[in-house]
Amino acid sequence: MNLADAREIAAPRTVVWAAILDPEVLKTCIPGCKELTGTVEDGFEAVVVQKVGPVKATFKGEVEVSDIVAGESLTLTGQGKGGPAGFAKGAAKVSFADTDAGGTLLTYDVEAKVGGKLAQLGSRIIDGFTKKLADQFFERFQDGLEDPIEAEPEEENEEKPKKGWIGRMLG
Repeated sequence: MNLADAREIAAPRTVVWAAILDPEVLKTCIPGCKELTGTVEDGFEAVVVQKVGPVKATFKGEVEVSDIVAGESLTLTGQGKGGPAGFAKGAAKVSFADTDAGGTLLTYDVEAKVGGKLAQLGSRIIDGFTKKLADQFFERFQDGLEDPIEAEPEEENEEKPKKGWIGRMLG
């Protein structure tokens, strides 16, 4: 299954780039992620719990970041085994560009494959699930960079800059 989309994020490209490489950000953005350890250089090990149709499984696998062109593009590749449920693997090619408004245009192209009992569910269910999973990841990522926090101004008529949770994590 292939899926391509783009999101305009109201944050500078340097901030978006730093966030996509942060393991804590990835862990928070991956739907169902219970554990993520490792580094960008060595790869990550992940434990993800997902329910696809009637099949619920705990996937243990790896996530690699490759084809890195600093500030411009990268590829996130993951694969996991869910025991009797089967396996899932996929890759997302992600690119970053500046927008006229000072934000970042994040473009992604996702390819996913499943096998085992999961594959028996049919392509309609799998395709819908894959789209939902990719949308949830990038929506959480975008919201984490954009959602404002409630902040008390230090003086009257002064506004503090607002950041989403990812911006606060990265300082």
